[in-house]
Amino acid sequence: MNNETIIEELNTILRGTYMGIRSMEHYIQSTDDLSVKSTFQSMQQEIKQNAQVLAARIQNLGGVPADDEGLTGSFHSFMHKVMLPNSSEGMIKDAFKGIDNYGIEYSEEIVKGDLDLESKRIVENIIDTNRRHVSLLKEIVDKY
Repeated sequence: MNNETIIEELNTILRGTYMGIRSMEHYIQSTDDLSVKSTFQSMQQEIKQNAQVLAARIQNLGGVPADDEGLTGSFHSFMHKVMLPNSSEGMIKDAFKGIDNYGIEYSEEIVKGDLDLESKRIVENIIDTNRRHVSLLKEIVDKY
């Protein structure tokens, strides 16, 4: 495996991470429930930290980290904002679905691919963060 392939895989995850940051911002701006808003803010901070770790790893491999979610991600972000649920419960379910589908399942597919051990460890830590977020969101939804 070469660094170019690893860098592209990591940049794919980084662009997805930026999509997660943007989605959290949509939820934060749209909910009036202070508890839910606080949960989304905490999750967004962890996602931002993951983006920093990914960017540093890409740089350490000699690459240039993506600085946004890319064209496809921008379109997805626009559609997400337009179709955002009105209720906090709906936003939580939407976040759960997005993190589970993209933050976990898609990232797990990438980990199976061409990553060196350090990059794989970083991505696995990000997946673990996403699993924690899904678990937390499930607990909150179960209270509704």
